[in-house]
Amino acid sequence: MAEKIRMGMVGGGKGAFIGAIHRLAANIAGDIDLVAGAFSRDAAASKEFGVNELGLDGARAYGSYQEMFDAENALPEDQRIQCVSIVTPNDTHAPVSIAALEAGFHVICDKPLAGTLDDALAIEAAVKKSGKLFGLTQTYTGYPLVMQARAMVASGEIGSIRRVAVSYLQDWLSKAEDTGSSKQSSWRTDPSRSGESGAFADIGTHAFNLVEYMTGERITDVAAELRSVIEGRAIDDDGQAMFRLSGGGSGLLSASQVCSGAINALKIEIYGDKASLHWQQEQPNELIVKTRGKPEQILRPGANMPFLTDRALANCRTPGGHPEGYIEAFANIYGAFASAVKKFPDTEPEPGFTTIEDGIATMRFIRAAVNSSNNKSAWTALSGVENS
Repeated sequence: MAEKIRMGMVGGGKGAFIGAIHRLAANIAGDIDLVAGAFSRDAAASKEFGVNELGLDGARAYGSYQEMFDAENALPEDQRIQCVSIVTPNDTHAPVSIAALEAGFHVICDKPLAGTLDDALAIEAAVKKSGKLFGLTQTYTGYPLVMQARAMVASGEIGSIRRVAVSYLQDWLSKAEDTGSSKQSSWRTDPSRSGESGAFADIGTHAFNLVEYMTGERITDVAAELRSVIEGRAIDDDGQAMFRLSGGGSGLLSASQVCSGAINALKIEIYGDKASLHWQQEQPNELIVKTRGKPEQILRPGANMPFLTDRALANCRTPGGHPEGYIEAFANIYGAFASAVKKFPDTEPEPGFTTIEDGIATMRFIRAAVNSSNNKSAWTALSGVENS
């Protein structure tokens, strides 16, 4: 049996939502061992959680990430952690990522890359200086049918892209009392912790990333309107942006956390001059292909489905007819990252996870959308926004 990758985690302690998801995903991936961690700003709480909740060796349940990096580096190379999973609020992504990279560890980080574009660029500089791997968990690129759609677009099956419609709608912040009602809502509605944007940074980034991943093109310009629907909320909870694609197409992106009845409604439609593709996260096991004058075609995942591309097949865990979902998609990303760590320093042109370059593109999108919204929704280029 191949040796597993040794991983440490920063964040994800008691009361955190996404930390448990990351741990489940890494476990399902099957080739990662969580052996150390600093799970809370409170040193005692961090150590207690690591030992009592996760069963870690007490010597490797740390009070802070700085303590973990120093202590792990003092261990023999075949015992210390090889990578760090960062599952903290946006404002700490930069200091933790940079410290981990400087300590010599690979990093896989929850999205978005950082709270601000400036912090994101600092992470990028640290990645280049360290030469280490850096990945982002843009979860939805881990679905086999999303991979299938990317391959179909790249092969020219739907033709030149004319228009894309993507939306990510939720309702969990749709009432005034939702602000500050939980650990998650408290930091996500606080600009000092969330960063330059609220809903657009939290879920708009997923919509943006899905467009670029599935089309294989970059979004070059946006005309956006971001707003706070709930009175007194200090950061956007709703927004939309028209956008232009590098290949000449255009589209509309909507992201909102105040749409009553919408739970996790992420969907995308890609229209080419030959056909169109339609996918929804809440029904992730169907990719619909529509062509003028022909019946709809529905593709479904499965390890025994020969019509799928090699990459999609490699990321199917069950036979056809057995649904695969969110945790499995997350696990595919962790599995790809673990594979990259094992092969390092050899790299692949398409590693199977979101790269630092893609993360920077997302942060430029957020900055451009905010700037556009503050300028009466004027068209704003993503290039050069770091100087704004």
